[in-house]
Amino acid sequence: MRYHSLCVLGLGYIGLPTACTFALNGLRVVGVDVNRRIVDVLRNGEVHIQEPGLRTLVQAAFGSGRLRVAEVPEPAEAFLIAVPTPIRADKRADLRAVESAAEAIVPHLVPGNLVVLESTSPPRTTVDRLAPILERSGLRAGVDFYLAYSPERVLPGQILRELIENARVIGGVNRASAEAGRDLYAAFVKGEIVLTDATTAEMVKLMENTYRDVNIAVANEFARLAEHIGVDVWEAIALANRHPRVEILRPGPGVGGHCISVDPWFLVEAAPDETGLIRQARLVNDDQPERVVRRMEQVLGGLAGKTVVVLGLAYKSDVDDLRESPALEVARRLSQAGVQVRTFEPNALQATAPGAQASPSLEAALDGADALALLVDHRGLAETSPAWAAARMRGRVVFDARGVLPRGEWRRAGFVVHVLGVGARAGD
Repeated sequence: MRYHSLCVLGLGYIGLPTACTFALNGLRVVGVDVNRRIVDVLRNGEVHIQEPGLRTLVQAAFGSGRLRVAEVPEPAEAFLIAVPTPIRADKRADLRAVESAAEAIVPHLVPGNLVVLESTSPPRTTVDRLAPILERSGLRAGVDFYLAYSPERVLPGQILRELIENARVIGGVNRASAEAGRDLYAAFVKGEIVLTDATTAEMVKLMENTYRDVNIAVANEFARLAEHIGVDVWEAIALANRHPRVEILRPGPGVGGHCISVDPWFLVEAAPDETGLIRQARLVNDDQPERVVRRMEQVLGGLAGKTVVVLGLAYKSDVDDLRESPALEVARRLSQAGVQVRTFEPNALQATAPGAQASPSLEAALDGADALALLVDHRGLAETSPAWAAARMRGRVVFDARGVLPRGEWRRAGFVVHVLGVGARAGD
């Protein structure tokens, strides 16, 4: 089956590049977002997301004449849902956007249509939550229309390449639905397309991110142990990773992003009594920002009245994505503790944390500061000249939560250097 028209609901980090890629591979695409500002930005030829190559891709898609944007869905042969599924305060999935998208599709659903959910969701969302809403159309999922789940599996900063090259898992409510999904994505996917059932596909995405979350939690506990025992966790990890079957991840101030910091809770929600390890890993990683703040309180001899520069607010290096960022949480908690917090996020200059002040430049952030805390290892930030920083700062304290700063250079410039995961007897 060859598809000619597609309606993409949600024009965020996944929906927008996906819509553009389909358009550039021959489909007529309408991209839908309920946020009028996003629609207006795109119609004006701009983009609201920082991703390498995305602006060029969007402009090419509009230039092809096969991409339009709108605030409400329109009839199409296939519908793709790529809306947010955030976590609620009680650590359960907020599926309101998915349900609203499905409800918006119902008036346009006709026999033979395909609906694909890409939004990361708890197991059985497709069959237990999405299908009943779509069947309000009077059509039956898997019989009158095709219904599938296909998780996005791309890395921010590499989205445009991985969207095309990565293997694609497609799970249908029945085999025919999975095959229909395969026919849709075959328009551009070069990686292997693997078919399964919808609930298994949902589980696959959650397992991938939970695996990383658990392994990061182990690295963070190793860092805590290293501080307690008095060793350098970065050296220890490098040595341990020389073993051919060991690959310990890097510790840090916590875990962020819309995936790794959220997805494990969807598994806990599905079976609380069967997910003790997963839940504990989440608690370990969620506690890291508070651990960082307590460590900074120790090295500064108290927090109240200090001026601290927080370098980096994104959830990972070299992106502008602040969703669930532990750096934001560190900055917020420092501010609550009486610190005058200045933030500098080079990929989103206007971004800051509650109670903090955004700095337009690194120089402005450092001017007269008592200490700086590197929380995100963006290119450029990790290469900051210690002598240049010393000439602008009042104090000489640096806290490296990513283990990337050249400690010797900073010490030679007169700084007292503290590193996450490095205990006192290791020369911290």
